[in-house]
Amino acid sequence: MNLRIKDLLLYVSFTAISVGSVFAQTTNSLNSNATLDELIQYALENKIEVKQAKLDQEIGEREIASALSGWFPQINANGSLTHFTQLPTANINGQNIAMGMKNTSALTFQADQAIINPGLFQASKAAQYIRRQNTLGVEDTKINTVVDVSKAYYDILTSEEQINIIQENISRLNRQYTEANARYETGLVDKTDYKRAQISLNNAKAELKTALEFRKYKYDYLKTLLGMNPNNGLSLSFENQNMENNVLMDTSEVLNYANRVEIRQLQTLKDLQVLNTQYQKWQFLPRLSAFANYGLNYRNNSFADLYGNNFPQSGFGLSLTFPVFQGGKRIHEIRKSELQESRIDMDLENLENQIGAQYSAAMANYRSNINEWRNAKENVELSEEVYNTIKLQYDAGVKTYLELMTAETDLKTSQLNYLNSLYAVMSSKLDIQQALGTIAIQN
Repeated sequence: MNLRIKDLLLYVSFTAISVGSVFAQTTNSLNSNATLDELIQYALENKIEVKQAKLDQEIGEREIASALSGWFPQINANGSLTHFTQLPTANINGQNIAMGMKNTSALTFQADQAIINPGLFQASKAAQYIRRQNTLGVEDTKINTVVDVSKAYYDILTSEEQINIIQENISRLNRQYTEANARYETGLVDKTDYKRAQISLNNAKAELKTALEFRKYKYDYLKTLLGMNPNNGLSLSFENQNMENNVLMDTSEVLNYANRVEIRQLQTLKDLQVLNTQYQKWQFLPRLSAFANYGLNYRNNSFADLYGNNFPQSGFGLSLTFPVFQGGKRIHEIRKSELQESRIDMDLENLENQIGAQYSAAMANYRSNINEWRNAKENVELSEEVYNTIKLQYDAGVKTYLELMTAETDLKTSQLNYLNSLYAVMSSKLDIQQALGTIAIQN
């Protein structure tokens, strides 16, 4: 069967996607012949790392609520029961007189309300940054999931088409082996041609077995990325869109560091550190709180009559604590926090440098892979033309079988190189989008 470049392009087809876009509805199961969009949606709902990131977000909300609970009145109850084997005494006018009764019991309720508290000030202001930090953690995990699932999908597609090419190669080799054997039987050629055909056929079958084994691994790897049980079945769809509609991208887009989730994560960490510096300064403030209490008091020399009479007490007031001197601890904590701010500034600068290098490397790989893909595309056309010409010449007895085998090998190699270059282009395109921070995910 003659393969034209347009036929090969038809084989290499992709589901119409905008990388990273997903359906809005929740997906708990995959249909047969799943598209890339469906795979991404499923992974964003079921991948273990995504679930953990969402749990971390919920844990963060609980931590915020716990920290802010200090602004609510703190109500406590304390109870006591005491039996004096010896009553305490007091010296009154030179005489020691026993004071109190042998049995006492008390139950006190107290409510405290914080008014000025540096720790609670910090917790109130830090809540927005902690929420942002947890949200960015989920976003970062989702971005990596979209990229990983997309690359795994493209890798499987490449393997599927490689298997198709190998199988077509085996079909051609089978026909050539049959023809070579028939020529040998009729005495037109010696046994060298069909022996060579047998060797090529055996090698192609071994190559097919290897490709099938790797395909199985790639499906299992994709299941891992999806958070799917490896024993579950998985079938994919590669329909409707030609590869050439997806490989090209605008390479003139300017790198904007603010688009990168890692930059926003580090900036949030800087905001928290600035807040911590402010908190250390707040440590010079007094602690002021209000309180109110009510107590039930019982006393009697007879234990049986202890709770017969109640002598209640109650009161309310303010409590003020002013830290005067702590050995310079607060000054040192402020300076330490300011130094940590400076360190985070350096981390931001270093991260921007790394992102710039990452983008440069991704762009260089993309442009290089585009060139290789275009070259591979041309080579497929040329090798197909050479093979068809030599096949006609071999059938006419002009060319040798060795030359036919060489042309066959060149054709298969150019087709496989074409597929590998397609995968390299799509992979490097994803790397550029990730470097630019333009991978779209579900919020």
